[in-house]
Amino acid sequence: MKISAALLRTRNRHLFVLDVFLSLTAPLLAYLIRFEGVSSGANHVREAFIVSEWLTPIHVGVILSFGVYRCVWAHAGAVELQRLMAATAASAFCTFIVGLTVLPALGFLPHRVPLSVLVMTVFLMAFGTALPRLLLRISGWKAYNRTKGHGKRVLIAGAGIAGKLILRELLANQRLSLEPVGFLDDDVRLHGQLLTGLPVLGPLAKAGALAQKHQATEIIIAMPSAPGKVIRQIVAAAREANVDTRIMPELSELLTRSTGRVQLRHVEIQDLLRREPVSVNISQVQLVVSGVTVLVTGAGGSIGGELSRQLAGLDAGRIILVGHGENSIFEIFHELRSSFPQVPVEPVIADVRDEARIREILDSHRPSLVFHAAAHKHVPLMEENPVEAVTNNVLGTLNVVNAALRAEVPRFVLISTDKAVRPTSVMGATKRVAEQIVQRAAMQHGRDYVSVRFGNVLGSRGSVVPTFLRQIRAGGPVTITHPDMRRFFMTIPEAVQLVMQAGAIGRIGEVFVLDMGEPVKIADLAKDLIALCGLEVGRDIEIKFTGMRPGEKLLEETFFDEENAVPSRFPKILYSRKAAPTVGFEAGLAALLERAELGGDATGLRELLRKLVPDFLHETFADGAQDAEGITPPESALEVSIEELVSEEIRTS
Repeated sequence: MKISAALLRTRNRHLFVLDVFLSLTAPLLAYLIRFEGVSSGANHVREAFIVSEWLTPIHVGVILSFGVYRCVWAHAGAVELQRLMAATAASAFCTFIVGLTVLPALGFLPHRVPLSVLVMTVFLMAFGTALPRLLLRISGWKAYNRTKGHGKRVLIAGAGIAGKLILRELLANQRLSLEPVGFLDDDVRLHGQLLTGLPVLGPLAKAGALAQKHQATEIIIAMPSAPGKVIRQIVAAAREANVDTRIMPELSELLTRSTGRVQLRHVEIQDLLRREPVSVNISQVQLVVSGVTVLVTGAGGSIGGELSRQLAGLDAGRIILVGHGENSIFEIFHELRSSFPQVPVEPVIADVRDEARIREILDSHRPSLVFHAAAHKHVPLMEENPVEAVTNNVLGTLNVVNAALRAEVPRFVLISTDKAVRPTSVMGATKRVAEQIVQRAAMQHGRDYVSVRFGNVLGSRGSVVPTFLRQIRAGGPVTITHPDMRRFFMTIPEAVQLVMQAGAIGRIGEVFVLDMGEPVKIADLAKDLIALCGLEVGRDIEIKFTGMRPGEKLLEETFFDEENAVPSRFPKILYSRKAAPTVGFEAGLAALLERAELGGDATGLRELLRKLVPDFLHETFADGAQDAEGITPPESALEVSIEELVSEEIRTS
């Protein structure tokens, strides 16, 4: 029954029938050759039929067990060839064992099968098995050759595994109407060589010139792990030659994709900022997450939502989605219920500032791990609304931490920001106080409560890219607060991976941060994005510098000097341990929260924040004052800037 079921699933039934026929005739033909026909006696004919009856099911069974029939031979490569060679070698071994020992031992033959017959049988079986498949592979190339000259000519940047994968996809899917004409690669040893039938034409730096020479109208970038510097080089060369570019997604995107097909897309700004991927020990994260209850505050936001998806993919026992906005919680709840029906998910509408409600939630669900992502994050808005910043970021964190301690939650991760380091804004200062709350709880109670500092997360709500895109669609100008402003950037997957890893390896009071490389000039980012939209700065879109606003600074930092950041055992992830806040912290925190709950004045709140965070260097701009660069600040703190809050519709359009 199992064999018949396997045959029903066999993709190449015609090859199966052919293999059976060749297996039956190979021993007969071998005897005919060895004994020069059948005149030497009927015994040899009878022996040939006995050998054939035994070897045919053995040979076909071995081929079937090695999965040879599941291969698509019209597009076969090295892996399929290795599988076929292993199967024929195993079949040959079985043939010699049966012919030399089994048949005479069982009395089916009076003597062993002659060695010459066995050698010829093995050769004929191997040849008969390989030849039809080789012809199918050749027919695949002929099908491609028949379409040559009828599609868009493309170059493939990257002659590695990904490049060959792209080539196979192009050959398999003729509806794409793409004709590959060659590879580009910086490995000089490959230049002039043929790779799966296509030449390696030259280095990546000559992408534009080689595209013009070979009349290619598009370059496909097949380097999933290439840094942003290399991607920018190729895109710039292609732009100068008036050649389009598309890119193969990163490996993490391919692994999480539901379909096995490689779907090319146009180059995006995330590709230009690409860095070496963060190395996350998924098995260790899954060990902590699998089968346990995990609670995520701010689950309706960009980070909280992606974090919930990743936790569901790691088979969390139960996920509690806590958020204040009912629409966003409704959306992520139904998405998870549809995509991960095996994982119990419970939506909870609550405000982290409501101490009794938060305590009730954690007492009821008793999670093993809490990710606290609920916070106000927009610098200009929080400068105008310091009471909201304090009550949400500080009081909210205090409520969640205290409730977690009461519910004996063993692990807790706070989502913080690089703006908490030597903060110049109310938002940054409140996040630093939130870090101190977590560190104090960790030290006093011996719990694995940690913080994770993010840079600017591309693609999150209110991030720079949606703002610039909206301005570009409106015809400009693209507004930037300062020509020298720089920021660290990370993608949502990088941010979530860092959070998950911190939740798995974090120990008492540690602070984690991703090594984000060199900070990026916002002006350069805007120019790249304008170019990706097919426009030119100065001709199609203007860039306007509006001046820095209260709370902003030119360059963000990721650690305080005294924190002594050290590399973890995972590349690109740094951490530090810092002493818990002093005894006076409790009194200062109580005074800050009391002032905020009474609707205290902004100046008083900033003074209390400065006592809790001595590095808080807030500067209040007077009307008409100028910053250090001589640029007058904008009239409204809500003018478009890199931290401007934009709607979800703009982000997803």
